[in-house]
Parts: sequence; C-alpha cells; structure tokens
Amino acid sequence: MIKSELVDKLAQQHAHLLHKDVERIVATVFNEISEALARGDRVELRGFGAFSTRGRDGRTGRNPRTGEPVVVDAKRVPYFKAGKELRERLNK
Repeated sequence: MIKSELVDKLAQQHAHLLHKDVERIVATVFNEISEALARGDRVELRGFGAFSTRGRDGRTGRNPRTGEPVVVDAKRVPYFKAGKELRERLNK
C-alpha cells in the first residue's frame, strides 16, 4: 500500500472528513515520526511496532563500476521492530 492508497482508504472510512484533511493528518503523522527519529527518539505504536535508529560505522566500500575503494561515512539508519499483535496477525 502506498501513501495515496492509505489516504483514500481512510477518507472512505471517515466520510465526515474531507479528503484534503485526511491527507494532511497522514502527512502530519509521518512528519512527526520522521522528526522524532531525526532527533534520535524512539517512536512506539502499541500493537503495531516501534521505529528507532541504529548507527552504522564508517567503512571502505568499492565502486562497482571501477572497483576503486570509496570511503563510506558513518550514518544512522531507520529500524522497525514489529509489535507482538502485528506478528500474531501475520502468523495466524
């Protein structure tokens, strides 16, 4: 499911809300999750899962085209851990 499909489905389920309002709500939720992760916070949605970040050390990689060594800087990457309820629903 992509973001626009999520917005359409929510707009159908909540006919009293305008489509543009549902779109703004979804965008706000995603933006808040992104901003929290950027600050290094953990975001937990009970029954669904938790978003956090993990650090990756810097390393020396290779350019696949030329084989030349390339320095890859250390960085943080998003990480998602599914909650118990979500895992149970998937494995019925």
